[in-house]
Amino acid sequence: MKLSKAYENRDFLHSREARAIRIQCEQLEPEQRFAQLGVRRAVIFFGSARLAQDTPTCRDAAALGALFADWTCKTHSKPDRFYLCTGGGPGIMQAVHEGSARVDRSLNIGLNVSLPAEEVPNPFLDPDRAVEFHYFFMRKFWFMNLARAAVIFPGGFGTLDELFELLTLTQTRKSSPMPIVLYDRTFWTDTINFESLARRQLIGRGDTRLFEYADTPGQAFELIRDQLQPRTSRT
Repeated sequence: MKLSKAYENRDFLHSREARAIRIQCEQLEPEQRFAQLGVRRAVIFFGSARLAQDTPTCRDAAALGALFADWTCKTHSKPDRFYLCTGGGPGIMQAVHEGSARVDRSLNIGLNVSLPAEEVPNPFLDPDRAVEFHYFFMRKFWFMNLARAAVIFPGGFGTLDELFELLTLTQTRKSSPMPIVLYDRTFWTDTINFESLARRQLIGRGDTRLFEYADTPGQAFELIRDQLQPRTSRT
């Protein structure tokens, strides 16, 4: 009779008792993978998975992805480039990666998550640059671990969750300050009344300066580029 080692016991690894091990795997496996790929920092993008690629918002997201990819390839040596990190799915995520792929698709990083309605990696992601998570909080951990700047496009519950986690960690200094851009001022001011929160003293007046608004790809790009100085420039 051949005995099974505990770490090869699939039933155990998928059991409630082994949840802590699964969580740790979702921290350590991406860490190893990103180290091997040389991925150290990224501009992260949040936004709806439901938008069609021919909508103006997705076209803007693609244009912005191309701007960032072109800039970092021309401005940074390869080890110091900024990657473009999204949730790896359709909608805004696919649009950003489509734009980046016009320059260099190897800059695309996808942090996918398993959902009841199966969400597959978008076609502009290479397999070794797409990670699938089970736990939302570990996925957000990796977004924040890589993030040096963020652009948040219009979206629903998931986007709002990601935005408020980002703002909370920045507000409480659990995360280093970074440029945060809310894309489409009309959408965001209609959806979230930040001024009301500040007026009611539920957030500090300074908290409304944790982010800026942008309405064009060029404006969003310039707001972030001006705050991300290259560590190593090509000459």
